[in-house]
Amino acid sequence: MFDHFVVSVVVVPPLAVLVAALVAGRLAPALAARVLAWTAVAVAVAGTANLLVFALHALAELPVVAHLMGWSDRIVRADLADVPWASWGSVPLLAAVVAAVGWTHRRHRRDLRAGRSFPRPDGDVLLVDDAAVTAFAVPGRPGWVVVTRGMRDALTDRQYAALLAHERAHLDGAHHRLVRLAELAGAAHPALRRVSAQVGFLVERAADERAAAEVGDRRLVARAVGQAALVAAGRPGLGRTPGTLHAAAGAVPRRVAALLAPARRRSALPALLPILVAAGTVVWTGEAVEDLRELLEHAAGWLS
Repeated sequence: MFDHFVVSVVVVPPLAVLVAALVAGRLAPALAARVLAWTAVAVAVAGTANLLVFALHALAELPVVAHLMGWSDRIVRADLADVPWASWGSVPLLAAVVAAVGWTHRRHRRDLRAGRSFPRPDGDVLLVDDAAVTAFAVPGRPGWVVVTRGMRDALTDRQYAALLAHERAHLDGAHHRLVRLAELAGAAHPALRRVSAQVGFLVERAADERAAAEVGDRRLVARAVGQAALVAAGRPGLGRTPGTLHAAAGAVPRRVAALLAPARRRSALPALLPILVAAGTVVWTGEAVEDLRELLEHAAGWLS
């Protein structure tokens, strides 16, 4: 069984990071965000399921449990005799995963409650009298956009229209769900935090592209992205140029450069690579579950 642990817990998550890096720029941002978020989830679930399988293996090794369940603890222990740490070592790892995922989930809930603490506007935009330079989408049914007075004053009317198109794209694309899924996957396995960061960047790129299509001016959106970032950082802008409405400041130049480049069609074929990685580790995890079942059945046969 140890090969299942090695593949799904040790090998596949870093492989998913490599694959994500290879395909992210070759897919349309919206498609890349969806594919990579769900790939990260599949890899994280498979790795966690493997930890659970090995933790159950450890439990099955206990003489008292073997006696109650009617199987030979000696046969169960012999299965991992060469790597006895694999089963019991999985127990604290599984506990750490559960704690990290639980903490991340609570943080998401807290952030969502904070966003919804603002009063729901009559329309879909709430202008808050605050000097901070920020804007964000509050998901809901329907969702709405919160814009501070600082952000509004930093932008021209056309840039403000691009900003609203960007935030509405987040709502329409349910980007908060993709980010949440990717961050939960990153909490389950440290290697997947790289994929989570990519998904965060890709949803911003997807919203940028949607805004550019809606306002019909890629350069306008690029200037809006840059202007908000500069003002938020306390530096004067050249002309009126947003930063990231949600991404880290270091991602702003990449977003601006992408918007200033001509739009181009991208093939969806590269998406098959991360999908195959995710499917492979899920199937491999299914085999781990089946191997444990067969082991316990074999161990029970020794006492029958």
